[in-house]
Amino acid sequence: MEAALERPKGLTGTILSWDRALQPAGVTRAPLWKFCLWMLFWGAVALWGVYAAALCWIYGLNQTNMNDYYGFAIWIWADLAVIALGGGAFFTGFLKYVLGHDKPLKYIVNYAVLIGFICYSSALLILAIDIGQPLRGWFIFWNANVHSMLTEVAFCLTCYFIVLSIEYAPNILENRVLSKVPFLKRLAHNFHSIMALFAATGVFLSFFHQGSLGGVAGVLFGRPFAYREGVFIWPWTFFLFTWSAAAYGPCFTMLLSKIIELVTGKTLIPAKTYDFLAKVAGWMMGTYMVAKIADTLYWAYGTLPASGFTLSDFYVKGPFYGYWILALEIVAGGIIPAAILLSPKARAKGWLLVPALVLAVVGVCVNRWAMVVEMNAIPVLNFDTWALYSPSWQEVATTILPVAYGVLLISLSHRYLPLFPLETGEGADH
Repeated sequence: MEAALERPKGLTGTILSWDRALQPAGVTRAPLWKFCLWMLFWGAVALWGVYAAALCWIYGLNQTNMNDYYGFAIWIWADLAVIALGGGAFFTGFLKYVLGHDKPLKYIVNYAVLIGFICYSSALLILAIDIGQPLRGWFIFWNANVHSMLTEVAFCLTCYFIVLSIEYAPNILENRVLSKVPFLKRLAHNFHSIMALFAATGVFLSFFHQGSLGGVAGVLFGRPFAYREGVFIWPWTFFLFTWSAAAYGPCFTMLLSKIIELVTGKTLIPAKTYDFLAKVAGWMMGTYMVAKIADTLYWAYGTLPASGFTLSDFYVKGPFYGYWILALEIVAGGIIPAAILLSPKARAKGWLLVPALVLAVVGVCVNRWAMVVEMNAIPVLNFDTWALYSPSWQEVATTILPVAYGVLLISLSHRYLPLFPLETGEGADH
């Protein structure tokens, strides 16, 4: 009787009832008013980015500070970075569905797919803004330049986004309300039964588009900073980009899992899952760093001298393009986190694991930044000078847009979808 008297009536009561009905059974969520304030803030940030994107689409790329030195800049860096960080989706799916590591990864695979979905949809959004004329985006597919690796990237990105949408669909269909519809419930079950096929397809597509993004930089013989020799028709950067995405992508997924656990105050992923995925990421990162260091040494003492350059030609003293960039990427963003993740005792300690994940994410972002922004800053002619780049506010706003969009989608998915088996009771064996 008292509970009935205290229950809100009218429109407010209806909204609260619907909100509670949409949430997974047996879970607790923040009060609706707190959730709405959170969404309102990030929604405002997203609208700021949408406004900036609209300016770029209406008035063109003169809204940016791109110039003859920088035909692409902060947008392409953000695009390459989110694609690398989204690699946790294809690699986690590969470990679970193809290699059969189902038991430890079932607690995080749904979240990994969500992160991948956000990253790849963000990448496509950035490209839609970057081309300046989105209404002609279909030219990529209809009038494809078959001699360009970027054509293959566009095809693979689009196809893999479709795969991620299919992988994310069962999470939506398992919503507490939608799952009551027999057809949708059976559809979600059927999706799960063939998910291994989509996971394998995603691995195939990811290998080629991750590699081709690196290959684009590697074949730029007019840009000695990025140019690499290679194996057959592929420069080494083809394999290094794929390798780094498989190594660093799971670190980003684990880092976001830790953040959402901190925000919600709940344990959503068991320790055994973190330990397994951190160990695999550590081995991938460790072997990648061996290959990356070997590549850097061969480039510095083989490729560059043969082209008439020295290593010092590509790094200057100062706060912008010094040797500290190389140290940040390889030492702070590679060797140190790899050492922590490879040590069972170190990765079992949260105060070491989280900083290692942060350093790893920074490391791969610095790598992509160097291959985009720093590459364009370096003079390639004797009479040229170093070119610094300062993005316009429109570029900053549209780069922050994917962050706000990601927070909004993660918040909605966590509140209304059964993302974490441990929380919804499916992880009772733990």
